[in-house]
Amino acid sequence: MKDRSADPAGAAADAEHQGAPGGWLHAHPHIHSVRVAACDLNAQARGKRVPRRFAHALETKGTRFPFSILNLDIWGEDIEDSPLVFESGDADGALIPTERGFVPMPWLDTPTALLPVWMFHHDGRPFAGDPRHALAAVLGRYAARGLTPVVATEMEFYLVDDSTRQLRVPKAPGSGKRRPGAETLSMRALDAFDLFFTELYDACEAMDIPANTAISEAGIGQFEIDLAHQPDALKAADDAWLFKLLIQGQARRHGFAASFMAKPYPDYAGNGMHVHFSVLDADGRNVFDDGTARGSDTLRHAVAGLLSAAPASTLVFAPHLNSYDRLVPGAHAPTGLGWAYENRTAAIRIPDSPPEHRRIEHRMSGGDVNPYLLLAVILGAALAGIEDCATPPAPITGNAYAQDLPRIPDAWAAAIERFERDPLTPRLLPEALVRNMVLTKRQELRDIEDLSEAERQDLYLDTV
Repeated sequence: MKDRSADPAGAAADAEHQGAPGGWLHAHPHIHSVRVAACDLNAQARGKRVPRRFAHALETKGTRFPFSILNLDIWGEDIEDSPLVFESGDADGALIPTERGFVPMPWLDTPTALLPVWMFHHDGRPFAGDPRHALAAVLGRYAARGLTPVVATEMEFYLVDDSTRQLRVPKAPGSGKRRPGAETLSMRALDAFDLFFTELYDACEAMDIPANTAISEAGIGQFEIDLAHQPDALKAADDAWLFKLLIQGQARRHGFAASFMAKPYPDYAGNGMHVHFSVLDADGRNVFDDGTARGSDTLRHAVAGLLSAAPASTLVFAPHLNSYDRLVPGAHAPTGLGWAYENRTAAIRIPDSPPEHRRIEHRMSGGDVNPYLLLAVILGAALAGIEDCATPPAPITGNAYAQDLPRIPDAWAAAIERFERDPLTPRLLPEALVRNMVLTKRQELRDIEDLSEAERQDLYLDTV
């Protein structure tokens, strides 16, 4: 195991300070320690723990990790053929704090703060293998056209008692009983875990995560929380990533697990992460709105881009072996490439709303995705359609599962191959990131064959 340690950006030279005057740590004297972390390709938080007395310099100087740390497999192992490891001498990159700054970590017993960082070369160039930079590059293309995406996410997850080999719904704290069925939109199911959800919303408030409506979903112990629309897609991705860290940690404090695994139960609906977005012009006007329920030509160009890029992007929507258990017809996960107005069986849905709020809902991705990569490929595909003035097929009506529609890859190996070879992929993501993703997924595909079904379940339940 290689040594991942490094002096945190020279903080030792200022060890006597407990937080620079005017800084976040100075204003929060109860914070005992700091985690500094970046998001890797599998959306895992990779970083280090820093004692408070050494942490204040992180705000201005950042820290250092090897570039390869953002390109590990799902087990946290190096990618064997990666040029980031031995070929480059496993060189370090510069990790700089994101605009988010410090956020509390309320799920830990000790008062702790997390400092999200992203990776740069030492000459200031963004590291192309960082998924957050991939999204920032797409947003730069929007900004060059005077456009701003407004984004919201819907986060589906299961609460799970995984204390035995057979996954079950946790016992409700008040009654001690297990929820017997799905209870879609049940108030009783929400109220049974009221303390958990109350603490979760309080934690979201402390972390500036705009958690909105919570509902009981279609699976046993399954819930959904919407994160509110906002005109900052980088923050929306940050919020989704931090929300997953928060809810997984908070659930463990309550004695159970929270899982975004795409398909934890074979007989119940999988977890999705639906994305809603509109696009504003420089004057704040929604470019998808033409004053009618049909929406503008720009909306249809964006839809065409999304449909065209979906086969190439499937590896982002469905990044793990278990992801493909969710992508089966009739299981509340779209598999056919069609779009529709107010139709939840379609992959791309145009919800019914006032014209000024006209938006697109992208419904293909699982809950196990990397939020930065997901928003990069969705927004990138929509922009490609707008740039090309692409025309979509006619919108469908009725049950999309019963129609003869083009399909996305239905197996992991096929999705990896399509992602690597499709000419649309380089329009969505940097070449280096595509290479790293392909190497990562091929290594995971090879190594997961050695695991039993129970071991695969254990792997994905907590990690994704």
